[in-house]
Amino acid sequence: MQVCPLCMSAGPFAELVDIRRRRHHACPGCRLIFVDTACRISPAAERARYLQHRNEPTETGYVAFLRQAVDPVLPLLQPGQQGVDYGCGPTPVLAQLVTAAGWPCAPYDPFFFPDTPAGPYDFLFATEVVEHFAQPAQDWAQMLAWLRPNGLLAVMTALWDDPDDFATWSYANDETHIAFYHRQTLEWISAHAGLIPLPSPHPRVHLWRKAGA
Repeated sequence: MQVCPLCMSAGPFAELVDIRRRRHHACPGCRLIFVDTACRISPAAERARYLQHRNEPTETGYVAFLRQAVDPVLPLLQPGQQGVDYGCGPTPVLAQLVTAAGWPCAPYDPFFFPDTPAGPYDFLFATEVVEHFAQPAQDWAQMLAWLRPNGLLAVMTALWDDPDDFATWSYANDETHIAFYHRQTLEWISAHAGLIPLPSPHPRVHLWRKAGA
């Protein structure tokens, strides 16, 4: 039986297709849209796709893109705190930016930096990561387990709004994007994971403080 990989709802699910004609399921409970398992690429193909990205510290556009997540968080950090760039890809540019600003930030990526110690950390960045989660309930739980109570979480991902627009949404035109979040999905995660939303100056960047012990 098909269940939502985030809230474990049994549906029924509305069926959607994206610009690649992949089949998706829309959860009525948490509003997650997730790709059908038959439409996912292999881990080897996923890794190869990430290696095609030109995400280097010399790419000024990419650095400016990451700063949308970095700049709102840095003023909230305290001296001596340490964090992690979760899902950093083959080149951990964000970790380098944060470390250069004075806060050690370790790289972690299941394909490229799998050996990073599992925290706990005072802050965690996940930029353009959560849309790649095959098992969002498990993946979010692992990510949040690495974050200390009162720690800061910064997630960058585009949100869907109208299901009628999903078939032409450019964000779904990436074969490694398999989980798509609505504003209500993030509210569901906040309520169930003990996350306190914080203001963000960018609609694509979502900030929280993890509840204290």
